[in-house]
Amino acid sequence: QVQLQESGPGLVKPSQTLSLTCTVSGGSITTKYYYWSWIRQSPGKGLEWMAAIGYSGSTYYSPSLKSRASISRDTSKNQFTVQLSSVTPEDTAVYYCARYLGDYSDYGFVSWGQGTQVTVSS
Repeated sequence: QVQLQESGPGLVKPSQTLSLTCTVSGGSITTKYYYWSWIRQSPGKGLEWMAAIGYSGSTYYSPSLKSRASISRDTSKNQFTVQLSSVTPEDTAVYYCARYLGDYSDYGFVSWGQGTQVTVSS
């Protein structure tokens, strides 16, 4: 029922800021007890969780990206956005948005977008 769709540039130059938006349909991003996350996967590597914003607006960041990442939301559009500053070729990856269920005993990523390829190159 809930669907997520990533949007943003496919190519970004080094040192620029990457901005990706996730549009959610079939459910509200303010509904308890869901958290809205960004996850990326580099070639030959596993999934790396980046950041999340909760149903109440609380934000969470990966320690490795805390200095460069910023997550926000637009409840009127049912969208959330991640910005990653000062990108380098190491930021080249497939970026996913996902829905996380954070109830007391029921938890886990329950919905995923299809992913969007982002290449950092000059």
